[in-house]
Amino acid sequence: MQKTRSWMSFVVIHVIFMGAWGALIELPEKNGFPATLGYVVWSLTMIPATIVALVINKWKLDYDRRSIIFGCLAGFLGAIGQLVLFFTLKIAPAYIVFPILSLTPVVTILLAVLFLKESTGLIGWIGIAIAVLAIFLLSYMPSGSSETSGYLWILFTIIPLVAWGAQGFVMRFANEKMKAESIFFYMAVSSIALIPVALWMTDFSKPINYGLNGPYLAAGIQILNAFGALCLVYAFRYGKAIIIAPMTTALSPVLTVVISLIIYSVVPHPLIIAGIALAILSALLMGNAESKMEKKSNIKVAEAAMINEVK
Repeated sequence: MQKTRSWMSFVVIHVIFMGAWGALIELPEKNGFPATLGYVVWSLTMIPATIVALVINKWKLDYDRRSIIFGCLAGFLGAIGQLVLFFTLKIAPAYIVFPILSLTPVVTILLAVLFLKESTGLIGWIGIAIAVLAIFLLSYMPSGSSETSGYLWILFTIIPLVAWGAQGFVMRFANEKMKAESIFFYMAVSSIALIPVALWMTDFSKPINYGLNGPYLAAGIQILNAFGALCLVYAFRYGKAIIIAPMTTALSPVLTVVISLIIYSVVPHPLIIAGIALAILSALLMGNAESKMEKKSNIKVAEAAMINEVK
């Protein structure tokens, strides 16, 4: 019973933190704090969360070559997605962007099917079909719409979608070979390594808001992401992926959409509302399909290990 309460608590905290983060992330940019500097603040907020993770793991770190490669690759994919996300939210509201980003399991599963020859099953393919329809509806812009500006936002949204989906694919291998805390550490290191790029992209000739509603607000918002991600790590440690993946994949975007719509005080076009609903449904189906694939993969690994022991 204690174990059940433990993973459920981590899931609840993750959903609240990530849902609120998604809705609030664009506020510092709107207050005059550049998106590139927002990335810098985000990467720095990974440090305290990483310290907490290492303390919990008694400062043990996997530092073999394989762990470093997988950990840094996962980190760079996540960091690139974050950097592009800041620019995406300049031209499209969070309540449209985040339902699409919730479809990252689509990319993860497609990569597993293509490169590992895994089977996603009927539910997975239904989820993919619904995802395509959802993206089509979310990209609909009625005449006179002020929700988005052009179609460039779709391209910008696809970049973190693919990057984070690929990150999930890489982390499937990483989790089999190294501790979750070590993965989190290398993700933080990779994020910080890209700070010079973000600074180079910043136009310091323009006025920058260094007040409380600029970098300080950004830090308060980004810390939600860092510790929300850490909670997810421990949710998977104490709970079952087949339950946790669908819950976290679908519920966080729901909270983001609700909070974002309250902030904007708008009611989207009915087709966009339908797209949001379908994206969340697809995320639920794909999260379930992904966790089943991972479970089958783990069973195969265990069976292979048993066969080798017998030999």
